[in-house]
Amino acid sequence: MTIEPSFTILDGGMGRLLERLGAPFRLPEWSALSLIEAPEYVTRAHQAYVASGTDIITTNSYGLVPHMLGEDRFNEQALSLADRAGRLARAVADGADHRVLVAGSLPPLFESYRPERFQAGEAPRILESLVEGLRPHVDLWLIETQSSTVEALTSLAAVIRDGKPVHVSYTLKDEDGRAGPPELRSGEPVEDAVRRTIAAGASGVFFNCSQPEVMSEAVRAARRVVDEASAPITIGVYANAFAPEPPSDTPYAGISEIRADLGPENYLKWIERWLSDGATVVGGCCGIGPEHIEAIRSFREKTSAA
Repeated sequence: MTIEPSFTILDGGMGRLLERLGAPFRLPEWSALSLIEAPEYVTRAHQAYVASGTDIITTNSYGLVPHMLGEDRFNEQALSLADRAGRLARAVADGADHRVLVAGSLPPLFESYRPERFQAGEAPRILESLVEGLRPHVDLWLIETQSSTVEALTSLAAVIRDGKPVHVSYTLKDEDGRAGPPELRSGEPVEDAVRRTIAAGASGVFFNCSQPEVMSEAVRAARRVVDEASAPITIGVYANAFAPEPPSDTPYAGISEIRADLGPENYLKWIERWLSDGATVVGGCCGIGPEHIEAIRSFREKTSAA
């Protein structure tokens, strides 16, 4: 498959960039701490991605969930913090020198990578604050780092009637040396997940927050399903830059080490591969920063000029 020169560039990770910029940063709040204590750093992070050439910036709302904020602070502040996250991203996008869209990030509601912790009865309460706060400011929804279809489709149902594009992004099993068909962290085959997601009305199916090595098989699997369905579904990829770790009973017990082999030049090689596999939206997750996005933008300019 040839690479389309018109592919779309998503931004990179927020938490690591905030840390690099000197923003308030600790676990378990992660990127939400800057939103609470020093929102000017969130603006700077969005601006860095816009300057690097991104077409879509993602709201800094990934940490606005009870297990990261704490139940009391979530109940008191989640709505206002989601509104703040949306306003900050909207202001940067509107002030950009090129067209930039704002994606409203809807994160895992109970914990990343732990599909067994999903609580169907509690999910609507959490989603209500996030969606209400973000809705006035976003151009599209990005339901990120989803480990199972039940988790993802619950969030999709909360926003599907908005009339805005809704992209669902799954995280994959990515242990070193993994072989066989690609699977979500729940164990669901990617092809089955893509079929269910399309049937539920998603505009796009993405893969994120997994090692680059497992993304190509997932993209190809998604492309097969999309082609069979003859559906106008966007396929996207944004990998992370840290090695996989075994699940811990302590949420966010530490900050993962970044791989030394995923600088901009090497990450761009993966981007080219995913585009050849059939993705049309590419960007980065944890540990992928503005310098990586700049490399992708430069590659797109060269591709378009060829």
